[in-house]
Amino acid sequence: MQTVNQPTQNNDEAPRERVRIFDTTLRDGEQAPGYSMTRAQKRRIAQALAELGVDIIEAGFAQASDDDFAAVQAIAGDLRGPTVCALARCQFGDIEAAARALEPAHHARIHVFIATSPLHREHKLGMSKAQVIDNAVAGVRRARELCGDVEFSAEDALRTEPEFLAEVLSAVIAAGASTLNVPDTVGYTTPAEMAERIAYLRRHVQGIERAVLSVHCHNDLGMAVANSLAAVGAGARQVECTLTGIGERAGNAALEEVVMALKTRSELYRVDTGIATQRLYPTARLLTNLLGMHLPRNKAVVGENAFAHEAGIHQHGMLKHRGTYEIMRPEDVGFARSQLVLGKHSGRHALRERLATLGHEPDEAQLDELFTRFKTLADKKREVFDNDLEALALGRDPDALGPWRIVQLHTSSHVGGMASATVKLTHEDGRQASEASIGDGPVHAVLRTIERATGHALEIGDFQIRSLSVGGDAQGQATLSVEHEGREVRGKGVSTDIVEAAALAALEVVNRIERLSAPTRRAANQS
Repeated sequence: MQTVNQPTQNNDEAPRERVRIFDTTLRDGEQAPGYSMTRAQKRRIAQALAELGVDIIEAGFAQASDDDFAAVQAIAGDLRGPTVCALARCQFGDIEAAARALEPAHHARIHVFIATSPLHREHKLGMSKAQVIDNAVAGVRRARELCGDVEFSAEDALRTEPEFLAEVLSAVIAAGASTLNVPDTVGYTTPAEMAERIAYLRRHVQGIERAVLSVHCHNDLGMAVANSLAAVGAGARQVECTLTGIGERAGNAALEEVVMALKTRSELYRVDTGIATQRLYPTARLLTNLLGMHLPRNKAVVGENAFAHEAGIHQHGMLKHRGTYEIMRPEDVGFARSQLVLGKHSGRHALRERLATLGHEPDEAQLDELFTRFKTLADKKREVFDNDLEALALGRDPDALGPWRIVQLHTSSHVGGMASATVKLTHEDGRQASEASIGDGPVHAVLRTIERATGHALEIGDFQIRSLSVGGDAQGQATLSVEHEGREVRGKGVSTDIVEAAALAALEVVNRIERLSAPTRRAANQS
C-alpha cells in the first residue's frame, strides 16, 4: 500500500513532466536579517540564476521601496530567458507598481497574494471569508489587465480550511490566475499533510486543469525540502525556493536540494527541471561570497564536505567504487574532481579558465586588474586555491569602491594586550587623512583609527573573520555589520593579513554610508 507522502512510481515509458523552478532568493531570501543586497548585487545574482536555468525569478516587492522598484526594473531589463516576477499584495497600488517595474521584461509575471487562514483573517486582515475572496478576485483581475501571466498565493494556505482554500483558488482561476501557489508560510506542515492537501486541491478546485499548482515551503521545522518534494509527488508542478535556503526565520526550501533530489531519485518522481545542475555550486558560492555569509561545511549538495570522505572505511569503499558512499557525482553539481592549484608561474589563460569554471567571466580590463592582484597574491603564498581566486574576483564591490581608499596602514602590538594603528587615507575629492589610535588589539586599534580618519562612528553589531582557503598563508575574509540610521550596512575585506582585511571591511562600510548619504547632501545643497 502506497503512503500519501510518496510519489507515484510510473513505468519507464511514461513521459516526464516539467517542474518549474521559481527562485525567490532576491525577494523572500533577501528578507532574512543580514541578507539585504545592493542593486548591483541583485543584478549579478539574477544573471547567475538565469544562467543556472531558473524558470521564474522573483526580483522583488516593487511597492516596498524606491530601491526595490529600481532593482525589479533593472533585472526586468537585463534578462531575456527567464520570466521576471514581482510580488504584490491584492491592492491596486501594489499591483500597478509591479506592472510599471516589469515593463522592460521580455517575460513578466505579477504575483499577488492575500492571507486565507482563520488566524490571519481574524488577527491580521480583519476580514470575513467573503471579503478575502472578493479582494483576491479583484487583485487577480487587476493584475490580469496589466500582465498576461498572473500567479496567486493563498498566504498560510496549509493552516486554511481545505474547503475554503479550494473555494478561493477556484475563484481566482475564474478571474485569470494561471499559477496557484500553496504556501506553508510558517513551516508547520508535514510531508504527509502536504501531499494530502495537494491531492485534495487537484480534486476539488474548479478549473484546476487550466492552472499550475505551486508550493512555497518554509523551514521552521526543518521540512521545507521534504514538503516541497511531497507536493511534487502529489502533482504540484512548480516549486518556489531560494539558493542555499536563505529566507525569513529558518529560511526556505533550498533550490539545490530540491533539484538534486528530483534528479537523483528520478525513478520515483519522473519529472525534469531545466536547471543546469553543474552550475549549482558556483552559483551558491557567488551568493554566499556577495553576502559575506558562511555556508556550513556539511550543507547538503553545495557544502565543502558534501563530497569529502575522511573515515577509513568510507575511503576504502570509495577506492573500490564511488557509488558506495556517493549518490551524486560532484561534477554534476559543479565541484571539480580535484582542486586546481595556481601559482606565481601561472598565466592569464589559466587564470581566465579557472575563473570561468567558478562562475566569473571578467572582461579584458577586469582580467588585467585581477591578473595583477593574482600575481601579487601568488608572491605572498606558495599556492593559490579556488577559494583564493573567488576572493580575488569578489574582493572589490563596485558599489563600495571609494570615496575613501587606504594609502598606508601600520599596526603594532604591545605588552599587556594593547595595540596601536596608524592609517593614511585618501578621498576622491583630493583630501587626505592620517590618524593613529590605540586599542585592545590590532583590529580594535585599526577600526578606531578609521573612525577618526573618516569622521564616522561605527557601532558594530557583528564582526566575523574566516579563512577562505587552507594553510598558514591563507586569505582571510573579515565581515562586519554596522547600524546606520535604522538600517544595517555590511562590509567585507579580503587579505592574507586579517588586520588589513578588517580595515578594508570597515572602510567598505564607511564608503557605503557616504554613498547612501550623498543624495541627501546633494538635495540639501540644492535647496
